[in-house]
Amino acid sequence: MTTNVVIVDDQPLVRLGFRMVLNATDDIRVVGEAGDGATGVRVTQQLTPDVVLMDIRMPGLNGVDATRTICATAATSRVLVLTTFDLDEYAFASLKAGASGFLLKDVRPDELLGAIRAVAAGDAVVSPRITRELLNRHAASLRTAEERADEPDPTAALTPREREVLLEVAAGLTNAEIAQRLVLAEATVKTHVTRILSKLDLRDRVQAVIFTYKHGLPRR
Repeated sequence: MTTNVVIVDDQPLVRLGFRMVLNATDDIRVVGEAGDGATGVRVTQQLTPDVVLMDIRMPGLNGVDATRTICATAATSRVLVLTTFDLDEYAFASLKAGASGFLLKDVRPDELLGAIRAVAAGDAVVSPRITRELLNRHAASLRTAEERADEPDPTAALTPREREVLLEVAAGLTNAEIAQRLVLAEATVKTHVTRILSKLDLRDRVQAVIFTYKHGLPRR
């Protein structure tokens, strides 16, 4: 199957470079481009691509706000944010807005292609460990335990084992590492993760990590 991609970046040469790399493959096709966030939203809504490569710093509507709008109005399109620096101050905001991950703009071609394929398949391309570092840097913006005291248990829909797996995901472990730690088959862990994301209405593992921090769940 072909993965359709829209590129949103205010630099024409950057769009050209990405387009050349993507269109050189058999399974990825660039179906649209935009030079600013507002146009990117319109193009995405019109074309409903599988993946949107989204720059963050653009004139007018920035990539964070464009990502938020796309994730709210184009449910089948996943956003992969492009940043200049590894821990760009806007990366966390993009993840909270619904992005499935972020990449550096100097990413190698094979990494870019792998990331697009992963996101199109419903996975995330940001290591949970990196996500945790981003969250730690912005811990002040998260609610305190006192502010959450009267809220119902956010994991009530999960089984005890699923909750256990969720906490391991939040700790940054891969399925293989979780399987080893909990003495489970890796396929079983994968099934648990899929059910967790479905029950909690989360897009991917990145959003699962954010969920645990947002609700103050225990961390290892």
